[in-house]
Order: sequence, then structure tokens, then C-alpha cells
Amino acid sequence: TNVMDHDISSSINEDEHLHIGAPKTTAAGVTAVAVSLRHALGEMGVRRSAKTLLKLNQPDGFDCPGCAWAEPHHTSRAEFCENGAKAVAEEATTKRVGPQFFRTHTIADLARQTDHWLGKQGRLTHPMVLRTGATNYEPISWNAAFAIIADELRALPSPDAAAFYTSGRTSNEAAFAYQLAVRRYGTNNLPDCSNMCHESSGLALTETIGVGKGTVTLDDIHTADLIFVVGQNPGTNHPRMLSALEQAKQRGARIIAVNPMPEAGLMGFKNPQSPIGLVKGTALADRHLAIRVNGDLALFQALGHLLLAAEDSAPGTVLDHGFIAEHCDGFAAMADHLRAIDWDDILESTGLRRAEIEAVAADTMASKRVIVCWAMGLTQHRNSVATIREVVNFLLLRGNIGRTGAGVCPVRGHSNVQGDRTMGIYEKPAESFLAALDAEFGITTPRIHGVDVVDTIKGMRDGRIKVLFAVGGNFASATPDTDATFAALRTCSLSVHVSTKLNRSHVVTGGQALILPCLGRTEVDRTGGREQVVTVEDSMSVVHVSRGTLAPASTELLSEVDIVCRLARALDPQDPIAWEAMAADYDVIRAHIEHVIPGFEQFNQRVRVPGGFTLPSGPRDARHFATATGKARFSVNDLQPLRMPPDCLLLQTVRSHDQYNTTIYGLDDRYRGVHGGRRVLFAHASDIVRLGFADADMVDLVGVAPDHVVRRAEHFRIVAYPVAIGTCAAYFPETNVLVPLDSVADGSGTPTSKSITIRLERSSAP
Repeated sequence: TNVMDHDISSSINEDEHLHIGAPKTTAAGVTAVAVSLRHALGEMGVRRSAKTLLKLNQPDGFDCPGCAWAEPHHTSRAEFCENGAKAVAEEATTKRVGPQFFRTHTIADLARQTDHWLGKQGRLTHPMVLRTGATNYEPISWNAAFAIIADELRALPSPDAAAFYTSGRTSNEAAFAYQLAVRRYGTNNLPDCSNMCHESSGLALTETIGVGKGTVTLDDIHTADLIFVVGQNPGTNHPRMLSALEQAKQRGARIIAVNPMPEAGLMGFKNPQSPIGLVKGTALADRHLAIRVNGDLALFQALGHLLLAAEDSAPGTVLDHGFIAEHCDGFAAMADHLRAIDWDDILESTGLRRAEIEAVAADTMASKRVIVCWAMGLTQHRNSVATIREVVNFLLLRGNIGRTGAGVCPVRGHSNVQGDRTMGIYEKPAESFLAALDAEFGITTPRIHGVDVVDTIKGMRDGRIKVLFAVGGNFASATPDTDATFAALRTCSLSVHVSTKLNRSHVVTGGQALILPCLGRTEVDRTGGREQVVTVEDSMSVVHVSRGTLAPASTELLSEVDIVCRLARALDPQDPIAWEAMAADYDVIRAHIEHVIPGFEQFNQRVRVPGGFTLPSGPRDARHFATATGKARFSVNDLQPLRMPPDCLLLQTVRSHDQYNTTIYGLDDRYRGVHGGRRVLFAHASDIVRLGFADADMVDLVGVAPDHVVRRAEHFRIVAYPVAIGTCAAYFPETNVLVPLDSVADGSGTPTSKSITIRLERSSAP
């Protein structure tokens, strides 16, 4: 394929050919293989596809730029899923967005395009600047770009007038250097994508078991007796998880799917790696609980109540009293609370029948080893922290933390989002971490806590934050309350985005804006004149090497590490920290990490062993809980049934099968029967009729919020779908506009993107 500036001059009506068919009941299979190849060949061509896909998730290759699911011990030569292939094709595309593209397209032109169109234009090739009052980006040298940033940052009244955002795909080395540079500058304003996804998990787990990460390994998944998959769609978001669930099923495990929508990947899996699996498939979920949106707290309280009742009926046969007595506190208060639950509230909140919940409790009592997996279906509600604490209560009752084949499993999104937090990308750093940084580098880091994503937006809106620097991600499209976020971004004096591809954030600007193009995960990094490797941490705390194989998309690209280190030097030419040495040899950064962060002893040596190493976990390894009391903590969590106005529905935002976070690969969601468009609203047939509409009607989604601000997402087609009654679903980022900025999870500050009250209005003609 000829490499050139890609130029499409007209907008695309992406929903013009929207077609709705029957949803699927199995995931993967021959179709997934065909779709993977079509995306790969269309973006990369034959030779490039082979060169990349055969190195994807290999010990001598690069980590998938998609999800953070763990690698198996014995990797096949095709260790990737359909969406992993799409992610690689997006990054390794032969299309290019260079200076000519930006001369052709004004900011106004680009702002009219869809997120899908922007992402499909190709790889960014040159640093670009949008000067104050200009209509087009223009090329700029790297040195000039760093000078603009440094001058702007030095001119601020305080370092806290800048915020430094991070996406989950940043490597450990880049993340460590980035947080060091930001703290050296003088602020803890390090918002990141964790603020919008698993922050609730981290807080709840830290409070209850002393560490904000999961406690299971891939082997635990394989050997569990019972696995809950709650608020998660692995068939689309973590497809390689299906292979692990299949292996668990083959060893006798039962699987409970808890989700307001039936998801194909949890109904059936046709494993492309197995001829038998490809033909026959494996039925995964033994039960599907079609729970109401945000009914999970009630469900786990009911399960706890039933376990306690069974123990009361037959003392010594249900609970793990030895574990509770030795390793836990707070049991009595929690037990009293759960014994007094109101079953009417439970059934109203969950939308389930009592018999369904009792059957799951029976499954639990018949299983010695239980794992609960979850994703953003649990983390993006007002009561998310309480819900996850209740999950921990449920597991602690029978000693299912610190036991082989059992534990908590928050399934992270982006590759290395967990590693970024381990490296110190956090607005509320622990004193022990800051003290270790100070000792390692002979500096004094700031102690005042910084701002998270939502507070960053409020800070820009209120004029307290004037500069946004983002390494990766798509801040404008990923964040809530789109209109408020766009208005806030336009108040900035400077926005800087370190990116591989064009996205919405590049066209929502205030004063000056910079695009700094960086190397992707698939590309060879020869920073410092030597071939560098980076490391990542997966959802199960395994740290391993990633090395690209492709020539860079442009000779103008820099690595994220190099960009961060050059910026730090531009900010302070006299800084004694050896930024140049870190950029020239990433082993130097890893040596610093070893000295600062526990668990990384002999980092450079251990990470070069194929497969890497697993970070220690107190709860998993020794039933050691670093909580306020030194024990795992039962908690009391109030249940407040969410009662909707009769003319409203509870909306959850979801991904389509053709997207990963804000990256839109295509316009199909074949598992749900959607083809050729994205502006659809999945609603139960009875709710559609009750509200006076019909399947296929066009409606506007209107937010109903306490602040009485009118938030509207227009021109959605209703699709009758077996979602839980009273609830509905639609894709983000199109529906992020409906999420109020002030509607966040208690404690964690995560936007409540899975709990949006809406009403429907008939659409006027688009």
C-alpha cells in the first residue's frame, strides 16, 4: 500500500445505512477470524499484517495495545483476539496524517467530522501547532514545541494551574518518568483514565483488603469452582478472557453472568484456536441474571444474607469461621445488617425473582473456590464503592480471598492502565511513595493532593487550570458532560496531546494547541541509538516486556519516554536529575523504579525472563491485609433502592463490538445485531410500548438530573432488545453528553456513566 497523506474532504453520514438484525448467541468463531483479517489487510496489507499479528502478545514481541487481559503460560502463535487485531491494524495502518492534511483541513472542517472518521485518517507524522487565532495546524520543530510548553508552564501563577493527564497505554517507563517530571515541576495534578473506570475498585479494595488490585492469577481462573462475571462483556471488551473461562468450564467450573443485557460472549464461545471448539463451541454461562442496572449491591447483600441464614440453620457448615476469626474484622456488624435486609427492596432493586438468587446462593455453598470478576458495570454508579465492598463481604464469608482458585478480579481496560497507577500516576500519592522518590532523586516532591479528571474539568471551567498536557488518550471524548467539557477545554491557554492518531481532543482547543506524535506499541524504539524495550503490567499484576517490530510511521516520531524527558529538561535546564541518561537507556529508569517501588527488585533481570514476573500481593500470597486494622474488613453498606419516575428509563453507556474505549474501528456491533451505525437505543419491548413509542422510532435522549440542566443526545433509533425492564443502553462517547459533571461515585469521583436517568422525546428530522 502506498504511504501518503490521507485526504477525505467531505463529512460522512455514518448512520445512513443503519440496519438492525438478530443478535448473536455465540462469540468468536470463523466470523471473528474473517473480520480480524479484513481489518488487518485493509489497514496494513499482507506482509505488514503477518509481521505484526505473529508478534502480538508474544514473549519476543509487543503487548496488545487493547485490553489488559493476562497472557497464558504457553502462548500460541496466534495469541490475539478480533479486537486485538483491530487495535493493531489501527496503529500499524499505512495511512498517514501529515502537514498536507492539516493544510487541507481547517479546525472547523475537522470539528464537523465524526470520531470514527477522525480516527480512520491514519498515523500522525509531525509535531503540529495551532497558534492563537489560526484556522489550521502547521508544522513545528520539536525544540520549538518544547519551548512553547516550557514557557507556558513557567508563566503560570502556580504549578497547580496545569493538569497532566495519562491514558492507560503508557508504558511503565514512560509513566514513571512522567510522574517524576510532573512532581519535579511542582504538582500532583495527575488525572488519568483510572479516574473514569476502576477508581471505585481501587478505593473499595484498598479499604477492605489493603491493596487496590485484584488477587487472582490466570491459574486461579482455570481452577475455580464458581466464577461470577458481573457488569462485564468479555466477548467484546476482553475476548481472550473467553479462553480462560472455557478452560475453567472444561475443568468443571460453573459461571454466573450478571448483566442487564445478554452478551453473546457469555452465552457461547467458538474458540478459533481449537478445531473442536470452532465447530461445536462451548456454552459458558450456566446462569444469566438479567439484573436491573445498579442492582448489584442488592444482589450481593441478598447472597450474603442467604449464606448467613444457611449457617444459622446448620452451624459450622457454611462460613469459614477460622478465616474470619484470624484474618477479618467487622463481621458482627455486617452480619447483623445483612440478616435484617428487606426482601422487597432486594427484589425491586435487582428485578430478579427470589428463586433466582437462592439458586446462586446454592451454587456458592456447593463451591469451595469462588472468583468474582467485574468491570465498569459495577464501577460507574453513585454507590459503586459500596457495591464492591459488598462483593468483598460475600467472598470473605467463605474464605475466598487468599485461596487458590478464588478471589477478587477487577478486569482492567487498557493495556497497562494498572501499571500506570503502580508507577505513581495518581493525584493522591501515598506518603511512602513520595518519600521514596525524594530519597532516590534527592528532591522534595509536593504533598498537596492534586485533581482527578472531573476536578480537572471543573478547574478549567473555573479558570484555575489553564494548561492541559495529555499523554495518550482522547480527553475530550472520554470524559463526561460533553458540552461542559468542551467549554472547559476552550478556556485553556494551551493544550498538548501526545498521540499516535487524530482524535476529537485535537479539535477542541482554547488558545494554542500542540500535537506531539509518538511511537506506537507496534514500532521499534531506537531512542538513544539503541533498541529499547518497555514493560507493562496486566490485570493480574504480571509485568513483562514489550518490543515493537515495525519501522516507525515517520522519522519525526519520538518515544513517550523521550518526549517526557525532553520536556523535563526544557522546564529546568539545570535540573540535576539525569533526564538524558533515562531517555538514552530505559534500563536506567527501571533501576530507579526498583529502588522506589516495592516488588520490583532486580527489575531489569527478572523482566527479561520470558513471561516476566508477578508482583507480590499480600492478600493472595500470605493472607496479609495492609488495612487500617491489619485485617480484611467486613463493611456495612446501606441499600437505597433507585426508584425511577414513571416516564423515565435508567441508561447505561456501553461499547459496541467495533470500538475500544473512544476508538471506533467500524460501524457494526454484530453480536447485538447492529450494522452500519451507532446512534441506537436498546430498550425492552414492554418499556417502548409503555412510553408510547414503537420499535425503530427515532428519539432524542434527554437527561433528567437534579441540576435541571438540559442535556440532550439527538436522533437515536429505538431497538427492542432483552435488556432489564426499566433500563436501556446506548453507545459512548455519543451519550457522554448526558452524564452530569457533578454526578460521580461516592468516594472515588468516577462519573456515573452506568446510571443516567433519561426520558425520550420524538426526534425532529435530522
